[in-house]
Amino acid sequence: EVAELRRRFRPEKNSISRVRGCYVNDQKEIISELNQTLGAMREEEGQALLAILKKTLSGALGKNLLDVEFTTQQVLQGEEHKLLMALRNSHLEDDEAVHGLYRKIIDSVQLPENYMILLAADSYDVPAFGKDGARQEDAQEVFSYFLCSVCPVKLKKPALSYYAKESRFFSTAADLVLCPPELGFLFPAFDDRSANLYNTLCYTRSAEDNHPAFIDALFKAEAPMPAQVQKETFQSMLGYAVGEDCSVQVVQTVHEELCNLIAEHKASREQEPLTVTKATLKGVLAGCGVAEERVEAFSQEFDAQFGEDSQLRPQNLVDTGHFQLKTPDVTIRVNPDRKDLIETRRIGGNPYILIRADEGVEVNGVPVRIGEKEPEAEGVS
Repeated sequence: EVAELRRRFRPEKNSISRVRGCYVNDQKEIISELNQTLGAMREEEGQALLAILKKTLSGALGKNLLDVEFTTQQVLQGEEHKLLMALRNSHLEDDEAVHGLYRKIIDSVQLPENYMILLAADSYDVPAFGKDGARQEDAQEVFSYFLCSVCPVKLKKPALSYYAKESRFFSTAADLVLCPPELGFLFPAFDDRSANLYNTLCYTRSAEDNHPAFIDALFKAEAPMPAQVQKETFQSMLGYAVGEDCSVQVVQTVHEELCNLIAEHKASREQEPLTVTKATLKGVLAGCGVAEERVEAFSQEFDAQFGEDSQLRPQNLVDTGHFQLKTPDVTIRVNPDRKDLIETRRIGGNPYILIRADEGVEVNGVPVRIGEKEPEAEGVS
């Protein structure tokens, strides 16, 4: 559904008639307001603005795009939901609602530079398709929504430019540049290719910061745990709960199992996002030979950190393109598909991590060969 909406942010695809917004300084003051039709802009300016708005629908679900759910009470009587509905139903023509949203955002957002709040409303005639793939013209639904983007405005440094046509240099003055959004949201959410008034889709550029003050101020909801924090929490509780059983092989197997789930889900082209439960993770640990009491300790840590019934996206727990071993002095990065090259040995009473190096070895970018006279390790633990 997100990809379907992203494709609308082209001049010939959308029905966005105008863009509203305001420019905010570091004192939380509105310096100026924008209420401009796309038709009044030059084509390249309109395309650039749509490209910036489109960024608010970019990134990975559960990492940059976060589902925020309203309670039934909020939908029926909540002031925060009433404000969002007023903005949606008026297609951003309700000035009081627009300025009420500006104020909520300004009071909750902390950015190190000046920024712009941009608002755009669109109505999408969602096409319906039969089982034979044929388009059903009489079964269309209209999805009315609006998008909010909070974009930093940064000062571009003066520079020296060269104009080939005139064969001379020109100096360009310092100027303010509108940057891609730092955060934003879509309301309502587009689920099962239909409007879901019980959800909004929030965007954060950084997987480490989900802007909890912003989410609380606008939606009176608790922000989901940031993806980076989910990964760090999972890693920490895995090492703590599994304890002495947490070997290289255990972590390697957990990584492989989660990566396999992600690959299988991608190959199946399943529309629903992939999630794993506590039971899934306990099964992976048990399959690694981890003792039952250690698996139970992991289960208790899971409940404490994430909640008993939580469903996590495995993409937030492991990096499919990255496998790393680290000591205080050495970091080793291994192709995840070649984890078979790793061995752990105890030599002369000391633990070692061994990497088989058949060919293509470089030191500081210089190709080297490991000669026949290299000493061989003895004593496998």
